[in-house]
Amino acid sequence: MTIPTFTLNDSTTMPQLGLGTYKMDSEDVGRIVRTAVELGYRHFDTARLYNNEEAVGRALNDAIKAGDVKREELYVVSKLWHDQHGKKEAKQGFAESLRKLDLGYLDNFLIHWPYPQGGKYVETWESLLEIRETDELVSAGVANFNAEHLQALVDATNTAPSLNQIELHPGFHQPEQLAANEQLGTRVEAWSPLARGIVLNNPQLEAIAENVGASVAQVVLRYLLDKGVSVVPKASSRERLEQNAGALAVQLSAQDTETIDSLAGMPGFGRIFGDPEVFPHES
Repeated sequence: MTIPTFTLNDSTTMPQLGLGTYKMDSEDVGRIVRTAVELGYRHFDTARLYNNEEAVGRALNDAIKAGDVKREELYVVSKLWHDQHGKKEAKQGFAESLRKLDLGYLDNFLIHWPYPQGGKYVETWESLLEIRETDELVSAGVANFNAEHLQALVDATNTAPSLNQIELHPGFHQPEQLAANEQLGTRVEAWSPLARGIVLNNPQLEAIAENVGASVAQVVLRYLLDKGVSVVPKASSRERLEQNAGALAVQLSAQDTETIDSLAGMPGFGRIFGDPEVFPHES
């Protein structure tokens, strides 16, 4: 399996399809990561919040030792939780993730949420840029940043994030947010692109899937890939990993894309998870 890549604004490249590991426990994530490597996946997404960085790193190191993959072929991403915002705290948080993953360096490290009520996301970004100057971090990015949060980073540092991982799926495709990122040269990645399965029982999506000979999940992933977005769907089995990768072979028409775009605002669609303006709620 050959997974397409795209170039980030720091001239590095990233696989457009990866494996998300949110809510995967240590035992499951190890098994799935090894299977994903075997199938050709090279992009793996974790976070301090997921509490599985050590298991992800252990599985990838085992794959490297077995000769299944080389470290330089992997693209490993983790994220900093909001309780480690601040210059010193961010460096400590990065060091913890680096230690747990035990892969020598990280390919990208993201501020998980802007947490504007804490008022420290700009200095946290400055800290990540300092870390990026070392050989321990290749690229720096963010997650769940709205246009105004992104602009604040650029105004302060003249440097836009390489990546912004946001909620993105049919019914919440955020065209204005995509445009704001594109204007800054920041690539977008969709977390939970299948909306935790909520979108999979939609009659219009089912009709498109039947017409193109694919599953609804494959149609949804192809829809996002066609928008130039990276996707990191979770998978819990070899079958699901293969199905997600099968989205690369799906072809959607312009009419299919327009139909999926039109789902925005329909009952049951829209933002499903936290609003970056107020989430996380805890101090």
